[in-house]
Amino acid sequence: MNIASRRPKEGDERLLRKFRNPRDGLVHVQLTLGDTYVTADPEEVLTTILGSCIAACIRDSSAGVGGMNHFLLPDGNSGDRAARCYGINAMELLINEILKHGGDRRRLEAKLFGGANVVAALTDVGSRNIAFARQFLNDEGITIVGGDVGGDLARRIQFAPASGRARQAVVKGAEPRLVEEELTALHKKTQTAAAVDVEFF
Repeated sequence: MNIASRRPKEGDERLLRKFRNPRDGLVHVQLTLGDTYVTADPEEVLTTILGSCIAACIRDSSAGVGGMNHFLLPDGNSGDRAARCYGINAMELLINEILKHGGDRRRLEAKLFGGANVVAALTDVGSRNIAFARQFLNDEGITIVGGDVGGDLARRIQFAPASGRARQAVVKGAEPRLVEEELTALHKKTQTAAAVDVEFF
């Protein structure tokens, strides 16, 4: 059963896309920039595509609850609607939702994905995101147990909070539009790049 998700702000009617994937029979929940989703449902798999953005996958294995966020930059000035695109807000929201639904801070563990340098002119964006996420988790006493960050290719991520299993498919030849969408905080993604190199963490 889904127990928490990002609550749409006033004027923001877009809802997360959920569908049962015929390949594995599980319910896939698609996150895009600014989304946070928490669940204890063993049938739910959280998915997203990342360029320079970061997705933190955090869970409490004993409570069987966990979730994912997807943020653009460590921090910044914005109104309420865009605030969730910044790491400082996205990380706090994710942790607080997990704790609110039975998680224990002392048992939390994390996997980090993303932070790629997908455009040469923007090499510091991914690196800044990685540094922020690692420092935030260290300050919160949350152990990083896996994941994959950096590099220069986009990633498609799948995370099952109930089991903690994560899967990554590197997206080769990602269109520049993905970077544009991240930097302009849009929610549409390109689906045309081919995914290869599946890895498990």
